[in-house]
Amino acid sequence: EVQLQASGGGLVQAGGSLRLSCVASGFTFDDYAIGWFRQAPGKEREGVVCTTNSDGYTYYIDSVKGRFFISTDNVRNTVYLQMNSLKPEDTAVYYCVADPAACGSPSTSWGQGTQVTVSS
Repeated sequence: EVQLQASGGGLVQAGGSLRLSCVASGFTFDDYAIGWFRQAPGKEREGVVCTTNSDGYTYYIDSVKGRFFISTDNVRNTVYLQMNSLKPEDTAVYYCVADPAACGSPSTSWGQGTQVTVSS
């Protein structure tokens, strides 16, 4: 069973940084697409970043390119999201995801979410 435990959210001022962590179990990183989604109040959930270790392909949504960076630690089975130059519009609940094929597909497993709040 795939399990994802996210942490690291909090309150930060605009321009600041946070690093989210997600400890994963039940699958091998090299065999899965892993990433982060977010959902802001009153908005639909959106994919922020997705990466596949097998081919090194990583996709970022345009609004976070150059500010957010995903990394994985295959020894600790942990995926990180380094978020820099945070903006109030980055405020959302962030979810760690994993899928055998593509992030956000019907078979995607979701973590419990961690709240990120960016004050102006």
